[in-house]
Amino acid sequence: MLFSTMNKSNRFRMGSFKIFDLMLNQRNIHELTCRFAVVLLLTCQCLADDGYEMDDFLKREYSLTKPYQGLGSSSSSYWDLMGNAMITTEHVRLTPDLQSRQGAVWSRVPCFLRDWELQVHFKIHGHGKKNLNGDGMALWYTKERMQTGPVFGNMNLFTGLGVFVDTYPNENKNHERVFPYVSGMVGNGTLAYEHDRDGQSTELGGCTALVRNIPHDTFLLIRYTKNRLTIQIDVDGKQEWQDCLDLPGVRLPRGYFFGASSVTGDLSDNHDLISMKLYQLTVERTPEEEEEEELIPSVDNFEHLNKVEVQEEGMSGVQLFFTIVFSVIGIFVLGVVAVVMYGRWKENSRKRFY
Repeated sequence: MLFSTMNKSNRFRMGSFKIFDLMLNQRNIHELTCRFAVVLLLTCQCLADDGYEMDDFLKREYSLTKPYQGLGSSSSSYWDLMGNAMITTEHVRLTPDLQSRQGAVWSRVPCFLRDWELQVHFKIHGHGKKNLNGDGMALWYTKERMQTGPVFGNMNLFTGLGVFVDTYPNENKNHERVFPYVSGMVGNGTLAYEHDRDGQSTELGGCTALVRNIPHDTFLLIRYTKNRLTIQIDVDGKQEWQDCLDLPGVRLPRGYFFGASSVTGDLSDNHDLISMKLYQLTVERTPEEEEEEELIPSVDNFEHLNKVEVQEEGMSGVQLFFTIVFSVIGIFVLGVVAVVMYGRWKENSRKRFY
């Protein structure tokens, strides 16, 4: 053992002398620089092994991470627990795989950051077969907090942003959408989420996210910067963000609360929240942009988004015109055929009479 230690020490000294010799030799400065760059790169890579970490900008007062000390009980905790939600050493279980459960966690501290990014680590799993599980979970940035209701365990007619991970299709007529499905909605206190239609009439957009009963970690990212809302997912275990929604003209007031909720009905699943990490983003703004304050959540051209969706489901003006034209032609042809057939029948009847 001592011999091995001495050998390692000698090798270290020899390596030190070699580096010193390289430094004295000006012709090898380029080689030394390259070696230093490689060491620096490897060091940075080791420091970034934890995936999507940006500790310099992590805002702990808005974040929920292990070991969840004092969550919901301590006066010093930044978060409240409600409903059937329970704490374990590995996660916060919003709802267990049981019928008719709902649970949530809500931040106690309102967020006054202008530009932020929320990274959510979650897991949805259960014993139910495909399309025999439900209902999903939601992430919130809203004026209201600690409310219960039909929207994934939260109240309807909410004020702010809701991002939904919907695992059960209530609208059976829509075969184009594959579940689980992630979507976003901005509510102003009067806009209702239509549960029976999976929120299609009020959604800003979304994507399919196969997040249920998979062996690797699943993540969701919500970024809000300069009135632009971006939602990305990492559900393939590759630590690569994939675009789900990117929409400008989204206006969210400051001072709202972050939260997460879930609900089960006749169908159920385990909905586990592992972490919610909020990062402050540094963005250059003009003096005019710094003075802007949004009072009511809104989305530019939201009516246009709804009209596009309705047009896709309905019939365009050109289609309606040709439908009427061909209907008239069809009726005319049927009339002519009927007259001809009646004339032949009358002529045959006359021949039989004579």
